[in-house]
Amino acid sequence: MEFHSTAQPTSPNVEVWPVPKGYAWVVFALSFGLLLSDYMSRQVLNAVFPLLKADWLLSDAALGSLSSVVALTVGVLAFPMSFMADRWGRVRSLLLAATLWSLATLGCALSAGYGQMFVGRLFVGIGEAAYGSVGIAVVLSVFPVTLRATLSGAFIAGGAFGSVLGVVIGGAVAQAAGWRWAFAVMGIFGLALAVVYGCVVKESKLAPRERPTGDEDDGKEPARLRAHLPRLFSSVSVVSAYVGSGLQLFVAATLLAWLPSFFDRYYGMAPAEAGGAAGGFALIIGLGMILGGLVSDRFSVKASSRKWAVAVGCSLGSLLLLTIAFQLPTGPAQLLALGLGCLLSAGSAGPAAAMVANLTPAAVAATAFATLTLANSLLGLAPGPAVTGALADRIGLLGALRVVPLVALAATAAFLIGRRWYARDLLRLDVTAEKAEPKQPSEIGS
Repeated sequence: MEFHSTAQPTSPNVEVWPVPKGYAWVVFALSFGLLLSDYMSRQVLNAVFPLLKADWLLSDAALGSLSSVVALTVGVLAFPMSFMADRWGRVRSLLLAATLWSLATLGCALSAGYGQMFVGRLFVGIGEAAYGSVGIAVVLSVFPVTLRATLSGAFIAGGAFGSVLGVVIGGAVAQAAGWRWAFAVMGIFGLALAVVYGCVVKESKLAPRERPTGDEDDGKEPARLRAHLPRLFSSVSVVSAYVGSGLQLFVAATLLAWLPSFFDRYYGMAPAEAGGAAGGFALIIGLGMILGGLVSDRFSVKASSRKWAVAVGCSLGSLLLLTIAFQLPTGPAQLLALGLGCLLSAGSAGPAAAMVANLTPAAVAATAFATLTLANSLLGLAPGPAVTGALADRIGLLGALRVVPLVALAATAAFLIGRRWYARDLLRLDVTAEKAEPKQPSEIGS
């Protein structure tokens, strides 16, 4: 998820609330609700894979592409859509986005075939492209600085909760009323929330944007930003963080997309049961993302380079555990190994994001996270479900799931390369920043 900076000034008085506390928490609740709707609309498809396959006689490759197109669209459009939202108005943009993904989800319910479903999913991705970054920007703008980390973490966890709800509720509705109603319920929920959001959250009630000072508004700031942009890719270690993060999420995205079908085909579960089981493992994946970040921060207090070791450990651990899981026969032992593998499958996301933040200038932090979002989508979230589906058509879903964990080897290699270059790249960043720091009048001529 890409986070854009908010307009709230970082005042030393950290207890200042830009708006009344009650209104701030209402904004958070409604924004969090829309985040849940975002991921529910995205993940409900995975719960109805078996039903779509039976109704339309689709290949696994076609099913995977319906999942991947959303992640691909979100990754490609996240930064430009977020930039447009900053210019056009965040609340207005959020309402438009929620309405678009909800209507597109309703359109999926009315689809007559694969082509129409693909177009519907494409528009789901367009609607969702900017919500993560713009939604958190709106929330952070109405809270004190001291709550920013907590609220950001809640939004990250919200994606996992939304994925769980999309799979669990979608599977239950599909079993009771058919797969079309699973999409319809998600679309109606999103539209209802958008109406409430539009009635309660107003741009005029949010914290006003901090006006630039004369020094910042002298026309030089855009030039400074352009000077920093090449440094998004100027070091081996930051590129390694982008690549390693994206490749490792290939594994996690595959699990999120295909576990409902795995439980349907190999455990004989009905859609509701398969969705519930897959939802539990999706929650484990989300928990692993949070724990990976916590462990990384604790482990690297004295040496930030240890974050790379956490990322490597998560990648190799997921490779080992998932390989064991998909070699075991169905039963408790397989589910235990699968759960532990899921816990580690996305644990490198936090350390990788921290490395990107450490290795890029603060002036382009938002752009750096947009670049990370793009890498995560193009290398992992988008191709994971599609490639797995294509493999499943040839060697079966179980065979494909046995191959997918091998991608973690490539992610591990990227993290090891980044760790080797990290110290010198960090030193070079510090030296460059020191040279770029404008001298004070008292320093000139000294």
